[in-house]
Amino acid sequence: MLGSLPRGADAGHPIAADTLKHVSETALSATAPANDPTFDGVWDEIVWRGLVHVSTDADALRELLNGDPITYYCGFDPTAPSLHLGNLVQLLLLRRLQLAGHRPLGLVGGSTGLIGDPRPTAERTLNTKETVGEWVQRLRGQVERYLDFTGDNAARMVNNLDWTAPLSAIDFLREIGKHYRVGTMLKKDAVAARLNSDAGISYTEFSYQILQGLDFLELYRQYDCLLQTGGSDQWGNLTSGTDLIRRVEGATAHAIGTPLITNSDGTKFGKSEGNAIWLDPEMCSPYRMYQFWLGTADDDVIQRLKVFTFLTRAEIEHYEQLVRAEPFRRAAQKRLAVEVSTTVHGSEVTAAVVAASDALFGSGDLTALDAGTLRSALEELPHIEAISPIGVVQALVDTGLVASLGEARRAIAQGGVALDGVRVADEGVLATGALPGGVSVLRRGKKTLAGVFVTG
Repeated sequence: MLGSLPRGADAGHPIAADTLKHVSETALSATAPANDPTFDGVWDEIVWRGLVHVSTDADALRELLNGDPITYYCGFDPTAPSLHLGNLVQLLLLRRLQLAGHRPLGLVGGSTGLIGDPRPTAERTLNTKETVGEWVQRLRGQVERYLDFTGDNAARMVNNLDWTAPLSAIDFLREIGKHYRVGTMLKKDAVAARLNSDAGISYTEFSYQILQGLDFLELYRQYDCLLQTGGSDQWGNLTSGTDLIRRVEGATAHAIGTPLITNSDGTKFGKSEGNAIWLDPEMCSPYRMYQFWLGTADDDVIQRLKVFTFLTRAEIEHYEQLVRAEPFRRAAQKRLAVEVSTTVHGSEVTAAVVAASDALFGSGDLTALDAGTLRSALEELPHIEAISPIGVVQALVDTGLVASLGEARRAIAQGGVALDGVRVADEGVLATGALPGGVSVLRRGKKTLAGVFVTG
């Protein structure tokens, strides 16, 4: 659960030491094991994991991916300074195919990022060239983290501005635009949705699908790239490239559209009160991401393990049995949270986050925590800032743990309040920020927490 946790929220679940010990970054390392031997090739595995929502010819793709190494790509547009959990699906699919021996191209769209693919409701606000250029570098660094740039199937990063910028408008229209039919372009889902909206669609965004088609054609010509992956909501843009390659080169290329991840209750995945879960730790703290995965519903957790982890089929089926037999232990959620946090932020950061969660909601030592991790954890809880030590009674009210001073005093008298892990017996006690980073932790009952940041 994200944001201010409500009173009584069970946000922490202690992680067994042996689970954390055996979770490492091998899934992203050059020595990572090949794909699950349970399957007859990587195609069957990604189908089992639910990663294929729509595709070009499935039989041809199975033969292609189970055969000799091919070059494939996925593109990421710099429309924000960070990638998010939706992009993580594509990053991990890139990695799975590389582990199977194929050669990935990670494309960051320096040109398409200046345009932006059409949203279904309204025109995008165009960012400046300087902003897009900065975001290209940031996203490039994030994509590189998930790929291996050594060996026979080494990854390569590309930027579509390199081949788009030199094109004049006349050359673009003559060499690329002539291969597109307006009637076909109008039928693309994103375009059709905008045409039927009050906002309409500009020629700029209408042309986006041509730019993405040009990308695939250029990568086919330069690297013999035969496959593009992306979200199923991008299917019109994906097939723009396969159609263009067929028209211009008379060759067959392929596309895979992954499903849009949604929760079992129909809500949008990775969103909480309008806030995306970003991969950049400055935009979404590792603690917040860890808690997000920890809060996964029982109905969703097995599918999340399939999509977002490199656990084997046997391991995932084991957790599926645990969810049915002992859902209260939340073993699958714990493993999911550790696995994905390790993949995104590394094992050391994950260990610190797990320690903070255990200390806050379990039986760990608050004084031994990393200051930055503890502070970021408390920022996800109700918290206040104080320029000097503040009385516990007043802090309980100011943080919203109780409704009044009288209720605060009664809670203390009943032994239901703790400060920095120690039961409060005297209502005159002060929260001094004695924990690492100048913070204090208030607890009412077993699981209702708040933070006090003492800045003086």
